[in-house]
Amino acid sequence: MLGSKTSTSPEGVYILGKYGQKKIREIQEKEAAEYIAQARRQYHFESNQRTCNMTVLSMLPTLREALMQQLNSENLTALLKNRPSNKLEIWEDLKIISFTRSIVAVYSTCMLVVLLRVQLNIIGGYIYLDNAAVGKNGTTVLAPPDVQQQYLSSIQHLLGDGLTELITVIKQAVQKILGSVSLKHSLSLSDLEQKLKEIRNLVEQHKSSSWINKDGSKPLLCHYMMPDEETPLAVQACGLSPRDVTTIKLLNETRDMLESPDFSTVLNTCLNRGFSRLLDNMAEFFRPTEQDLQHGNSMNSLSSVSLPLAKIIPIVNGQIHSVCSETPTHFVQDLLMMEQVRDFAANVYEAFSTPQQLEK
Repeated sequence: MLGSKTSTSPEGVYILGKYGQKKIREIQEKEAAEYIAQARRQYHFESNQRTCNMTVLSMLPTLREALMQQLNSENLTALLKNRPSNKLEIWEDLKIISFTRSIVAVYSTCMLVVLLRVQLNIIGGYIYLDNAAVGKNGTTVLAPPDVQQQYLSSIQHLLGDGLTELITVIKQAVQKILGSVSLKHSLSLSDLEQKLKEIRNLVEQHKSSSWINKDGSKPLLCHYMMPDEETPLAVQACGLSPRDVTTIKLLNETRDMLESPDFSTVLNTCLNRGFSRLLDNMAEFFRPTEQDLQHGNSMNSLSSVSLPLAKIIPIVNGQIHSVCSETPTHFVQDLLMMEQVRDFAANVYEAFSTPQQLEK
């Protein structure tokens, strides 16, 4: 009847209460499961970052050896000890090779740090999903060990053909900026900083790559980390094994990450930090002498102490041992611990460790 009040029987209240308790319990269990899953994912992410750091450190000796082999300044310094007749010519070669080697060391170490962050967080995300899917019926392993190995071996481009091309481009830039500078010419730390900026501008504006982003722009230095062209496997896509198809998918996802504005921003931030640390390492050689201090010069300025270029060359030449060191130096530690690198790694891992990846 309209307007009449409905009453709930005690049995109805009891049933509603039991139903409410059940729903609350379900919500609590769901929240607990989500919390545990998130905690597991966070733990796996943290573990993955430690793996990234250890992988970078383990690869730096290989990078250093490749650089010292292709830019062998030790042979030149050995020749100079014998006081050859073409001493000036050897010094000029040493000037170019020393600066090239240290600058390539900064670039390639920064690239190694950021590229491995991308690769190991893509693969880390897939491994997390594989682990989460263990025991579920009908699930396909996203990243089996043989795929992981094949995919991660692509880093060899940076240590091989990519490095050789990078050396060529940087050597040309060093020759253009420093080739005409006399060995007797004195430079302050501030002057060195300016020369490095000029060399960086030439290197980063170099147009040798045919790699174009989807929006028509040129990605920052990406062709030194991955080949310009799509992998030859992708070109011959018919008749490929499932392993090859999965590897191509991973490589294409990596390519997409390298083309992103975030990647360019993080790499550029690393390069700025790397070159700043390089100058810091050399600053100790530009400390004022007692004579300078007695003359009352202002010693807080970067331009207060100058050295002849011939004296700066050995300082620059030795920097590779600090930059490409398997023991965590300030240089390497700075790059590995940068907040921007960590945030970027977290974003990559987040993108590839969500269940939606299974639907792609």
